[in-house]
Amino acid sequence: MKSFSRFERIDRRLIFSLMALAVIIPMLSGIKFPAVDVSEPARNAFLAVDRLPPGSAIILSIDYDASSMPEVHPMLLAVLRHAFKKNLKVILLGHWPTGMPLGTLGLEMVAKEFNKKYGEDYVNLGYRPGTVSVMVGLGKEIRDFFKSDVNGTPLDSLKMMQKIHNYNDIRLLAGLEAGDTIEFWIIYAQARFGLKMIIGTTAVMAPLAYPYLQSKQLQGLLGGLKGAAEYETLLKNPSIGVLGMFSQSVGHLLILLFILLGNLGYFLTRKKP
Repeated sequence: MKSFSRFERIDRRLIFSLMALAVIIPMLSGIKFPAVDVSEPARNAFLAVDRLPPGSAIILSIDYDASSMPEVHPMLLAVLRHAFKKNLKVILLGHWPTGMPLGTLGLEMVAKEFNKKYGEDYVNLGYRPGTVSVMVGLGKEIRDFFKSDVNGTPLDSLKMMQKIHNYNDIRLLAGLEAGDTIEFWIIYAQARFGLKMIIGTTAVMAPLAYPYLQSKQLQGLLGGLKGAAEYETLLKNPSIGVLGMFSQSVGHLLILLFILLGNLGYFLTRKKP
């Protein structure tokens, strides 16, 4: 039985090393998850973008940072690819200053893939402090808070922005969320101005968004890495979301294995009364 007692005392360094390998190897191998079942909330989020006529303006709000990037950033890339494929006009902004560099990197990368021109096909407004006041102000006049873009270029000198002044000129908001900014968007943009919205959020925050989905205040919802994989599947462009699902599944299986071994070691080595 001594050999089984080792299961109870597995070195944590070994556990961490195996977990790292379980995540890294599937990612490097390029193996895609065999099949991703698409949920109705994810399908509705996809359709909300897909049904927009070419030339429609959408806002993408970057409300996450590096800690939630693995879950939410793949959603941003998928929605951007969909938007540019549909020839939509993309406006990027955010209420998390630490997340804006991530959003900017994603925007520039996908815009390059589709040969989109800055100022004509997309604009980066950047960050302004005062979440609630900014959200309300955008419903009246964007220039009250964003007189220029992230590079300091006046909005009226950008071709795309010349006819875009407030939420009346925006067809959809896609919020990429890792916190309670979801509720602020619902209260101050959707409920007050009737702005149509979809949300992509971390898995732990997704349950908090479901009541807004059921009340029809959200058009669709992407939850966690699976939400990103679902969107990529509908887009027929599997990328890091689908790839990450395989790594995540291997990691979960490894955790279950360690739980099983730990309990097995305990039951086989415990002393009888």
